[in-house]
Amino acid sequence: MMITRQLADSVQVVDKVKRKVRLAAGLNGQNILSEEAMARGLECLSFFAERLQDIPVENVRIVATATIRLAKNGQTFIERANKVLGQNITLLSGEQEAELIYLGVAHTSCCKEKRFVIDIGGASTELIVGSDLQPKKICSIDIGCVTYNRQFFSDGLLNTHNFTQAISAAKQVLKPLIKPYCAIGWQSILGGSGTMQALAEILMHQNRPTIITDGFLKEVQQQLICCHSIEQINIAGLTSERTPVIASGLSILMAIFDSFLIKQLQLSSGALREGLLYEMLPCDKKVNIRKRTTLSLMHRYHVDTEHAHRVKEQAISLFNSCSPAWQLDKDNSYDLLLTSCELHEIGLLLEFKHHQKHSAYIIENAELPGFDQADRQLLKAFVKLYKGDIDTHLLKQSITDSQTAGYLLAILRLSVILCRLRKDDLLPHYKSSVDAQKTINLCLPKDWLAEHPLIADELTLEEKHLATLGLSVNIQCNI
Repeated sequence: MMITRQLADSVQVVDKVKRKVRLAAGLNGQNILSEEAMARGLECLSFFAERLQDIPVENVRIVATATIRLAKNGQTFIERANKVLGQNITLLSGEQEAELIYLGVAHTSCCKEKRFVIDIGGASTELIVGSDLQPKKICSIDIGCVTYNRQFFSDGLLNTHNFTQAISAAKQVLKPLIKPYCAIGWQSILGGSGTMQALAEILMHQNRPTIITDGFLKEVQQQLICCHSIEQINIAGLTSERTPVIASGLSILMAIFDSFLIKQLQLSSGALREGLLYEMLPCDKKVNIRKRTTLSLMHRYHVDTEHAHRVKEQAISLFNSCSPAWQLDKDNSYDLLLTSCELHEIGLLLEFKHHQKHSAYIIENAELPGFDQADRQLLKAFVKLYKGDIDTHLLKQSITDSQTAGYLLAILRLSVILCRLRKDDLLPHYKSSVDAQKTINLCLPKDWLAEHPLIADELTLEEKHLATLGLSVNIQCNI
């Protein structure tokens, strides 16, 4: 259960209540939901009912999904649940669930390209291709991590045979979907389920970019096989609540990767719950999700907006002059550079001394619709390293290669120095360029440098820091 409030132009989560019921585990071979499983579900809903008492009925959405769709006695459970909640549950069709999942992803992930969204639930898996807020191809199939756990890992063993059986079965179900989906095509792939969240957390624990690749899936599969049984699973970064169904969820995801020739995907920060939420809110399709989130953070942390825009203008100018030599594109990493210009001082509200650490903490932990986990890692590195010593290890964890991340960080750092005096009228007209990909030339007038010794000294000191990135700065230009 997620409880939110609308705050300015953004949504703020004020409470979450979460219980792992795994209702699908209560389905038998005839798809009859056991009394024991229903009791677990009803107990959970009784906790939710207490929290819902003070919320107007028109502000509440309650839905049931795959397990209740499959259960032959699902209506019996809904009738009992309605009495416990004092409100009515809506049973979603598979297509409705898929549409809402896509809406949740679209509202929380910034993607200008056609996207392929994958969601692996307990009893169903949703596959959606769409662009912007519009799904173009949707499908819900009856394979899930809980039901597959019961079918293929019921003996609790993690061996090649069980994995092969699960993956093969999933591929058979997916086979009819390959042609129609591939005919539409996609440029990016996002996943929003617990399985993919668990895999991303393993990557984060290892200080690796949260990009799930086919190689990483095979790596985790081998780690699980080495554990021999579900009870003995011990993988750093994997939480105990995900342990019982990680093997089955992984099998389904590996089948999807193989069937659709997927090489990598990114974790989405939204799915079904967010889709339901945004469906309730006034929908403005013209609102840029990232812009809305960035403006909300700037307002909340009292960022000096004029200075942030000043730094951003310098970053754009330096990027345009350096990009040909460094072969930089105005892609997602460029967008994150500009966002870092606007957010690099959000930690100042707490204190100056450690504000870069505070800024990084906020980026890592705040609700940031429009920025997935991989985006956060690069944004976090930028705001933490925009001045002072450079920890290159942080750049290696980002969504882009470490060299490109280093180039963009250099642009940010120089932009901040050039705007050090926080005034619009102080910077003269200057030229910038890159020699042999390694030396950044800032052709500032000598007279101006003499009149502004602080900025001149900061640029000289920056030479030592940028050497960490294999770069140098030349400011002794005669203009």
